[in-house]
Amino acid sequence: MAIPPKHLRELYQLFSSIGSEKEAKLLLEDLMTPQELASLAERWQLIQELHAGSPQRDIAKKLHVSISKITRGSRQMKFGSGGFPLFLKKLKKNSAASW
Repeated sequence: MAIPPKHLRELYQLFSSIGSEKEAKLLLEDLMTPQELASLAERWQLIQELHAGSPQRDIAKKLHVSISKITRGSRQMKFGSGGFPLFLKKLKKNSAASW
């Protein structure tokens, strides 16, 4: 199913209007189910672990996730649109690996 470009633009505008952590919490808790929010938080944790240079097996053990989830995250870090590195840098997350 193709998403209309207008819908995507409106979603991007919505996220770009977030002005604080409190606003982000309010929006995400209304926009997503608890399970979706947990999944998103898990993805961000594993991206940070990958960025820090943690071995995939250590990440799997620490976060209780499958190696395949970590591999998908790693592919996005390397071949995605550049959002993860941008925001890791923006949030000044330290890195042992360079992407």
